[in-house]
Amino acid sequence: MQTYQSKEAFIAEIQKTYKLFDQEFDDVPEDKKNHRIGEVDRTPQEMIAYQLGWLTLVMSWEKDELAGKEVTTPTPDYKWNQLGALYQQFYLAYDAYSLEELRFMLKQRTDEWCEWINRLTEEELFRPGVRKWTVTSANWPMWKWLHINSVAPFKSFRTQIRKWKKYDG
Repeated sequence: MQTYQSKEAFIAEIQKTYKLFDQEFDDVPEDKKNHRIGEVDRTPQEMIAYQLGWLTLVMSWEKDELAGKEVTTPTPDYKWNQLGALYQQFYLAYDAYSLEELRFMLKQRTDEWCEWINRLTEEELFRPGVRKWTVTSANWPMWKWLHINSVAPFKSFRTQIRKWKKYDG
């Protein structure tokens, strides 16, 4: 996993990987957003819904902790060994939206994500244990949690959507 020298470098990487991921949807037709192929485990709609779900969820952990609430990760309704069911919830939550709407929502959420990171101190971002929610299942600094829920899936889903387009076309 990449490490970052500053939050500015981290934000730049998030923005770069998001843009590359989003551009892959320029030539995905609306009527194919839910088309499943055997070579890729998610549809285009599910890839975006997954991202929206995780970005929203992680930001809710931060909001809840800062409000003095007890944070249960990943959610009070799902344990870490139930992520498949959590993903299904993400897919259902965003199922009624068009591809254009999903892309717009992902852009907004990614912008909010980067604005949030920009407001964090270097200590909050890079020192382990500053937030309780970062210690729950792994004592990672916050940036690692944020990386595995933004940069990493933006990269891996970019590969997946490219593969989907190759086999669907």
